[in-house]
Amino acid sequence: MPALVLDGKVLAKSREQQLKTVIDQLVSEGGRKPALATILVGDDPSSATYVQMKINACGRVGMGSQSIAMPASTSTEELLAEIHRLNNDPKVNGILLQHPVPDQIDERACFDAIALEKDVDGVTTQGFGRMAMGEHAFGSATPAGIMTLLKHYDIVIEGKHAVVVGRSPILGKPMAAMLLNANATVTLCHSRTIDLATLVRQADIVVGAVGQPELIKAEWIKDGAVVIDAGYHEGGIGDIEKTGLESRVSALTPVPGGVGPMTINTLISQTLESVQRNLM
Repeated sequence: MPALVLDGKVLAKSREQQLKTVIDQLVSEGGRKPALATILVGDDPSSATYVQMKINACGRVGMGSQSIAMPASTSTEELLAEIHRLNNDPKVNGILLQHPVPDQIDERACFDAIALEKDVDGVTTQGFGRMAMGEHAFGSATPAGIMTLLKHYDIVIEGKHAVVVGRSPILGKPMAAMLLNANATVTLCHSRTIDLATLVRQADIVVGAVGQPELIKAEWIKDGAVVIDAGYHEGGIGDIEKTGLESRVSALTPVPGGVGPMTINTLISQTLESVQRNLM
């Protein structure tokens, strides 16, 4: 039986329609249009493309956006000043600092300067801590999007053994915490894990989040597993080798069109939630 395709592109499109309905109603009742501020430091073309995709998504749902472009020579202090300005701007409901920033900038200090209530990309240390402890915080956009995708397709998480390959603070680590909070048994691995293949073979749910093309081999994945690939590399290749998996696993995400659209959808959804929480 062919694997169930966890289609993030289709789900994101459906959720955008729902978001647009809510935003239109909010504005028609006299509320301010939600707005996301994006900060791009430098001229990396891939980062510029990702930021534009997020701005386009805002437009599709009727959400406002501010686009701030800063030169590659920007200092940590200059970036912090811009973040503080946006924190204090009542017209801004969410702040996205596009990763990565140039090497001379203290990225973690800048992430942590984002006000918790505007941290709609889920990048602050405080937000991560609250999420890991089961308290409210905006989750890191990619793992939170994956959780939404799993829920939509009724993928059972409770009691399952999930193996997350990748330990970045905005993907692998929060992914492991979210799965643990959903009552999975979680093993967190990375590129230096000894005998990675053996650990992956034990997984009911495999999440590729290591940022290396096809590091996780298809032969490592057991029949019936759920395969989530959060990687994207040139040529439409993910972190997980897909050869033959379609006929063996129970469900899998396509690359592209699986996790990526849900990342952007989560970002704009959490920006709307920021507005709604302020109205409570």
